Amino acid sequence: MSAITISRELGSLGDTIAEQVAGRLGYQLVDKNTIEKIFIQYGYVDFKEAYNTTGFWAHFDPRRAEMVSFLNRIIEALVARGRVILLGRGGFAMLKDYADVLNVRIQAPFALRVRRVFESGAFASLSQVEEAVRENDRMRRDFVNSMYAERWDSVSAFDLVLDTGKIHPEQAADWLQAAGRQTNIPHPEGSLTTRAMHIDPVLADSVAQVLGR
Repeated sequence: MSAITISRELGSLGDTIAEQVAGRLGYQLVDKNTIEKIFIQYGYVDFKEAYNTTGFWAHFDPRRAEMVSFLNRIIEALVARGRVILLGRGGFAMLKDYADVLNVRIQAPFALRVRRVFESGAFASLSQVEEAVRENDRMRRDFVNSMYAERWDSVSAFDLVLDTGKIHPEQAADWLQAAGRQTNIPHPEGSLTTRAMHIDPVLADSVAQVLGR
């Protein structure tokens, strides 16, 4: 696979699984911090302030819409490099038609996710955790649903859906590792692949500087 996108729910252990798989496959793990560095490297010096503005995920003025458009260009530049695992950022929605990109969703039952987040010690009470998990789900859902044709919680948008309430995270990592190593899958004639992407050389250079040439 040229790239793997992972959409995950808070408390599903998706981040941990992504880190394990990236390490095993020798892929570069791309998260929001990586994206931020690319924005800044390219010249969006005020990205962090705008990104952290209340309501960014749900409500878009023209400036934020421009940033999301540029976010999509960054995702394409990252995937065109190959051997990357992209965490979140709606990657699955814009890359779903590419035959050499594996789109994965990692989820778990709400009660289990709440327990896991609570056990991390980040919150003082279960009620605070429940509110935080619901709000996190809402922000991710609003962002994807408002910017793409695909729905954030639509299983049909993914090639693989893993529920860590039923599948041990280690087993999930094993399956993703095996899927990532598949290189001999024949694509139907005329399939769209990441090789067809046209990437701005200046943006590609910014990505290379952040990820390392």
